[in-house]
Amino acid sequence: MITIPFNPMMFDIGPFAMSWHGFWSFIGILVAVFLVARWSKRDGISTDIVYDVALWGILGGIIGARLMHVFDNTDYYFENPGKIFAVWQGGIGFLGAMIGGIFAGGIFAKIKKYPVGKIADYAAPAMAIAHIIGRIGDIWNGEHLSKPTDLPWGWIFSHPNSPGRVGAERLFNDPNIAVHPAVVYEMIWNAFTVLFLFKSRGKFKMDGSLWIIYMFMYSIGRFIIQFARMDDVKFSIGRLGIQEAHIVTFSIFVITLILSILFLRIRGNNSDITQKIKKVSGRKRKSQARA
Repeated sequence: MITIPFNPMMFDIGPFAMSWHGFWSFIGILVAVFLVARWSKRDGISTDIVYDVALWGILGGIIGARLMHVFDNTDYYFENPGKIFAVWQGGIGFLGAMIGGIFAGGIFAKIKKYPVGKIADYAAPAMAIAHIIGRIGDIWNGEHLSKPTDLPWGWIFSHPNSPGRVGAERLFNDPNIAVHPAVVYEMIWNAFTVLFLFKSRGKFKMDGSLWIIYMFMYSIGRFIIQFARMDDVKFSIGRLGIQEAHIVTFSIFVITLILSILFLRIRGNNSDITQKIKKVSGRKRKSQARA
């Protein structure tokens, strides 16, 4: 089994504290903004526009991420309401960040009449990359507890302050039990998503298509991987415990599936078909004229 020995806190000096989760999430955001600004120049989009949208997207993302985490751990925060706003100590939900960032950044861009779709297409792979970087902090922190496993890549959190170790002791009465590295599964899925998005650049007619694909692919991967995690179960279907992330990702899946059916069109297909029809029709006319 793999041992994760890290202290979840980067530093803790009096009232000032920073978790590794928060640090790596911050690095991921910086990388995403840098990539979107760089790629957007290809379409002549000013970096000032990208930074404006990013600022609102980040603010919305922080609020959404924290709300998602709090709602998923209501028992703890009812007992410790003073820690609800302590974002720097760790505890954010990526799904909440995604939803909050979309609403805040998208609405701001729409009001300012910025090219929302083009920016979203560049943001899609950048966000997937940022998510991979942010999950490094989850590994460091032991932020998410997963189900026990006997597989050789199961891991154990050995630091006494690790949430993963504390959670294992609370749920399984064994702090040294090996569990699934669910966040690594998610990182691998996101890496495949990034590759697919890069391959798909310029192949779709509508601006914003890559963002729809990104959300669609992420919802599928996260929904499946979520069954390996030990978040609070909201209700059960047979033996399957349905968690909050299942509900959110299934909703995203349905919405993006509908958007895909309605709007996703591969560039050039319709025009190619039209040209072929015209060629065939022209040949028929010529043959009839000769006859």
